[in-house]
Amino acid sequence: MIPGVPGESQVYLNGEFLRLDEAKISVLDRGFIFGDGIYEVVPVYQGNAFRMAEHLNRLDRSLAALRIAQPFDRAGWIDLIQQLLARTDMETGIVYLQVTRGVAKRDHQFPSVPVAPTVFGMVSAWSPPTAGQRAKGLAAISIPDERWLHCEIKSVSLLGNVLAKQQAVDAQVDEVVQFRDGYLTEGSSTNIWVVSDGKLLAPPKNNLILEGIRYGLMGELAAEAGIPFESRRISQQEVEQADELMLSSATKEVLAIVSLDGKPVGSGKPGPVFEQLRAGYDARIAAL
Repeated sequence: MIPGVPGESQVYLNGEFLRLDEAKISVLDRGFIFGDGIYEVVPVYQGNAFRMAEHLNRLDRSLAALRIAQPFDRAGWIDLIQQLLARTDMETGIVYLQVTRGVAKRDHQFPSVPVAPTVFGMVSAWSPPTAGQRAKGLAAISIPDERWLHCEIKSVSLLGNVLAKQQAVDAQVDEVVQFRDGYLTEGSSTNIWVVSDGKLLAPPKNNLILEGIRYGLMGELAAEAGIPFESRRISQQEVEQADELMLSSATKEVLAIVSLDGKPVGSGKPGPVFEQLRAGYDARIAAL
């Protein structure tokens, strides 16, 4: 049994629903050989997928960027997610979707003869951040961003992110805050948010960051709370002098970073802007 995935849950692979231990792919699958594929992670609350349309929009963008054939239309993706959820009794979890270019002779170029994409989906157990984590906040360290230049694609080629996360683990902190040429990009698997003089700041949506689904949501929550929001380049000095720092992701939701490189951020506790945005986030979940 795979940790975090109940044995009775069924996964989807290329048109079939199977037990996880029955699902097999070819060793010549380009996702296995080259990391030639994309993925999505959709959180589920009370049995309902959260911001599913936004996740599927990003899945479409990632497939188009890699020129992988779209295996389903929008109705087909929604049906697949609903069928996966119907095959588990988990009220809270994550839906994982992955599409690779498919099985072909090992060659760096795209297959000269079109092949069918490999499509995989599963539901995994997941626990949202606890009240204690939300109240305590997280610690992070600064590191240089050494990843490739197409971070906007949600690719399964995640070695750079893996190495960044391991740096956080080695330093016994929760996350890294990455900088490229002196400017903020993102965490190992999170978007990073800066609060300065009551304004919420985020790096611009470009090829240097993955536009998290919470990126748009945080902008909406800030507007609802009357918090000014600006998307622009943010220097490392601004981050180091921030009143508040936060991170967001599908599985981390929204959490405060209260320590960076061993120094307190602001008061060293989750701040008032975080509390406002967190309350708005919780209201969106409750409305599902």
